[in-house]
Amino acid sequence: MKGEIIIFRGAGDIATGSIQKLHRAGFRVIACEIEKPTSIRRYVSLSEAVFDGETTVEDVTAKKCSDKNEVEKAWAEDKVAVIVDPELAILEEIKPDIIVDGILAKKNLGTTKDMAPITIAIGPGFTAGVDVDIVVETKRGHDLGRLIFEGEPAPNSGAPGAIDGHTTDRVLYAPVEGKVKVLKDLGSVVEKGEVLAIVEGEEIRAKIPGIVRGMIRDGSYVTKGFKTGDVDPRVNPESVYTISDKARAVGGGTLEAVMIMLRKKNMDI
Repeated sequence: MKGEIIIFRGAGDIATGSIQKLHRAGFRVIACEIEKPTSIRRYVSLSEAVFDGETTVEDVTAKKCSDKNEVEKAWAEDKVAVIVDPELAILEEIKPDIIVDGILAKKNLGTTKDMAPITIAIGPGFTAGVDVDIVVETKRGHDLGRLIFEGEPAPNSGAPGAIDGHTTDRVLYAPVEGKVKVLKDLGSVVEKGEVLAIVEGEEIRAKIPGIVRGMIRDGSYVTKGFKTGDVDPRVNPESVYTISDKARAVGGGTLEAVMIMLRKKNMDI
């Protein structure tokens, strides 16, 4: 592979939707993750390579790497390279053409325009034209996936997007701080009131009937109020294993943003 190098900060489910499109388009991607990722839609998050060494989501495979040589081997195998490097130390060895911040922390954790010739961010917490070149909108609705060239995307509302009329009641949160014991993992069809997980003896119960579409890895340590999972009322088993509509829409916006900036900067594509 000889495409431009993209360093992607984060490899959770929304980020994975963008990484898939960039990888398909021929870019060489490095996804930088934290030591213990907490993605809840684990089957569609390339961050799981941190734990498993290698993981596949639909048609894209990610391989955990520890240095530049392993990254280049992953690229030679047509795979996305995943490294544990939240501080982007890899920049000392590899100079990317593009950096995309897909952490979705709802605030900027350190991405700046001087990190690469092209910088893009996904979601709130960034100002286009100041922090990065372009921001991709992540709020569900009419503007999902829209590119912002100046200013900020919609602010974080604090409420999950509605699915079949359900918002906060479809999301699971840790009642206390501690280790999570998962009782109903991804793909489980559950009833309202059913116990899905336990944190230090405190139960996390389903507030609606549906399918467990998101569940944090068993044994994860969480703080009180931490998002640990979600229940989808639509009960579509395929949704557990495939990239979501939101992630695909955001991914399309990310790929568009990259192509626009490459053209603007007269880089070869």
